[in-house]
Amino acid sequence: MFLALGVMGILLWICLIAAVVPAVALLIYVYRQDRIEKEPGGLLAKLVGLGVVAALIASVLEGLGEWILSMFVDYTLGIFNVMFAFIVVAAAEEGMKFLLMKKATWKHPAFDYKFDAIVYATFLSLGFAAFENIFYVLDYGLGTALVRALISIPGHLGFAVVMGYFYGRAKMAEQRNDANACEKLLWTSFLSAMLLHGFFDACLMTDNEYAGALFLIFIIIFYAIIFRLIKRESNSDMAILSEETLREQADTAARNERMVQDFYATAKPKPTPKDGVVGSWGDDDDDDYGYSE
Repeated sequence: MFLALGVMGILLWICLIAAVVPAVALLIYVYRQDRIEKEPGGLLAKLVGLGVVAALIASVLEGLGEWILSMFVDYTLGIFNVMFAFIVVAAAEEGMKFLLMKKATWKHPAFDYKFDAIVYATFLSLGFAAFENIFYVLDYGLGTALVRALISIPGHLGFAVVMGYFYGRAKMAEQRNDANACEKLLWTSFLSAMLLHGFFDACLMTDNEYAGALFLIFIIIFYAIIFRLIKRESNSDMAILSEETLREQADTAARNERMVQDFYATAKPKPTPKDGVVGSWGDDDDDDYGYSE
């Protein structure tokens, strides 16, 4: 009996590790791309925890949404799966990720660089994915871990990177006091992730060879774009500055430039002796320097 319990415990740990490791590996990858200023560990841990909270709330919303949708659309029809993927699963999951991320980070003082937004979205989304993955692996076995490590976990990363891309630009718009652009970019942040997630799930839920082929082409292109986007955003990272800060920096630069110009305008070249005679400094400047023979 004790031997059986020990074996079960070992298998359980193997399943948990297999479920979590892919998400952790991608978290480390994105974290290392944040080269200018690392984010606080406490904030990142909080975002991973909020990913778990988002998964729990989304599961309830998905059950409720499926029940409501079934009242209007016959669940045996193919359109049901497509609608369920977009307006229930994708909306609930990406919506909860977005709301909890914004609540935790929008006014946080550490949110001061553009790439920070991708880091925040990634940590919350992969916290969500790791928690969700544990249940899939426990229900369907270790074989599921490999499939989801190659498909689902990178999918959540991709949705997060797109969300973070627009989220960071929304923050920059806010700092420029452009409320209209900020609002549009926040909506784009959520909707772009939702639509990608919906298309991803709709392909998986549609049981035909054309959907499978389309899905394969999609994930190859999608993942290639996502990893290139991560690299590009990391290399072009910049500070998020308010209009006031920009004005202060411009004023400081202008003052420094004036100081340099004034220095060169008032400075005189050091005189040199004439014909090697000490005390003789030339005809024109003798009186200026107080030397004469």
